[in-house]
Amino acid sequence: MTGHPGTERADPIAGDVRAVRRDSRERYGAGRSRPPWKGRGVTASRRRIGNIMREQGMTSAYARGRSEPHRTRADEARLANLLDPRSDGYAPHTHLASDLTYVRVGGDWAYVCLLAGLADRGIAGHSAGRPRDAGLVLAAFATLDFPLTDVQVFHTDRGSEFDNTRIDELLDVFDIKRSLSRKGNPYDNAVVESTNRLLRKELVYRNHYTTIEQLRHDLNDYVWWSDNQRLHSTLGYRSPKEFTEQGLVL
Repeated sequence: MTGHPGTERADPIAGDVRAVRRDSRERYGAGRSRPPWKGRGVTASRRRIGNIMREQGMTSAYARGRSEPHRTRADEARLANLLDPRSDGYAPHTHLASDLTYVRVGGDWAYVCLLAGLADRGIAGHSAGRPRDAGLVLAAFATLDFPLTDVQVFHTDRGSEFDNTRIDELLDVFDIKRSLSRKGNPYDNAVVESTNRLLRKELVYRNHYTTIEQLRHDLNDYVWWSDNQRLHSTLGYRSPKEFTEQGLVL
């Protein structure tokens, strides 16, 4: 008796690919679906996994790009860039970088502020709200799960939301040095720019938000997943939590 068409051609690891996709909230593409097969004696190439994904209608979160609204710059600030050119070699918690990204919520713009840890590429702090101002940045600082006294440098671009006396006062109280990207050089803040791109591709573009509460709920879940489960290629396909717990450095 002949089985269902295509049954005999089904790849034996197709079920495992579906499981990895499910655990990643259906965000991983073929590249990040490969590491779980390490050590199993299974040849799971990017091409093989990609074929399985195409056959089963699985799409990656990385296939779509968007343009951002125009940004204003506080270009006259004279503070220097204090980061290492590669943004590597830092102890945990000591160097944070930040930027804001936009999200359409209920027909209008809202914003997300992330504080990226340069030691492990994790999301150390986060916030979401309507106003694009210093309050959003301070709200992200309020979510840190380690003392502000651990932070040595806070790096941002020259956006006006970061040029604020309330932020300056916070940094002064905890003796945190301020660092700014060089004028016209977006690569100085490359780590957090990359983190924001992942946030948009893996969360924002995959959902439709009508309230800030929905966005904040999903953002909390995304940050937990990104820090505890997401496989970061820069970290040797480890999560930031695993990378830090193993005492590794970039």
